[in-house]
Amino acid sequence: MKPEYKPFVDELIELCIREDIGDGDHTSLSCIPADEHGRMRLLCKQEGTIAGIEIAQLVLQRLDPEMKFEQILHDGDRVAPGDVAFYVSGRLRSLLQAERILLNIMQRMSGVATQTAVYVKQLEGLRTKVLDTRKTTPGMRVLDKMAVKIGGGENHRMGLFDMILLKDNHVDFAGGIHNAVSRAKEYCKAKGKNLKIELEVRNFDELNQALAEGVDRIMFDNFTPEDTRKAVEIVGGRCETESSGGITYDTMLPYAQAGVDFISFGALTHSVKGLDMSFKAC
Repeated sequence: MKPEYKPFVDELIELCIREDIGDGDHTSLSCIPADEHGRMRLLCKQEGTIAGIEIAQLVLQRLDPEMKFEQILHDGDRVAPGDVAFYVSGRLRSLLQAERILLNIMQRMSGVATQTAVYVKQLEGLRTKVLDTRKTTPGMRVLDKMAVKIGGGENHRMGLFDMILLKDNHVDFAGGIHNAVSRAKEYCKAKGKNLKIELEVRNFDELNQALAEGVDRIMFDNFTPEDTRKAVEIVGGRCETESSGGITYDTMLPYAQAGVDFISFGALTHSVKGLDMSFKAC
């Protein structure tokens, strides 16, 4: 885990615990003796790429530091039905409290990682990298982003704070590409921030303006594969290139073959299905 992710993860785990346990797990408190111990396992029930084991361990440590964690698999491993990712031993009350929290996290993250791995596989042998977006589950972005990396993809940016992305609305409200880019550069200089600047372009005229201004990356918005190839040739390696806008798994290959550096997909995180798994006594 990147060090800068840790505060987000810690806050998220605290929220998960508060919303699920509240003032107590009254089901377990009412029928499970406080000193009763046991062992549980994380069982995979579907083929895919597993993710979230590191986070599950943090959840368990937060709920009960005395629980013993026996790791079998690692984040990014391919799994099949029947595979065991890890075993946990400890107080039964603690294990039962952790069950739904760690399953919710791991199923979601594994679904994102599995989806990402499928997209990455499709572009195997090409230079183009699979990129995520900010179309994530509110409050869980850090886990979605971590899962994309585990699945072999790349993170675009965490949020609005770690990169400047001048999209069509910014350009239009700023009064054009020159105004938008020059103001962004002046802002970074004044604030002492070393932020990459990316600019979205809608046509070849805007592409030429972008190259004249000088940015770190140019995003081709809703270009056809043929226009993307031409645009990549015009850029000629002077900056990074990205394709975006309605590109799907079924239509991605021609864009990658056009030579673009990145293709961004909201579908990696906004409409993914969780990977089936269970946390049961053993």
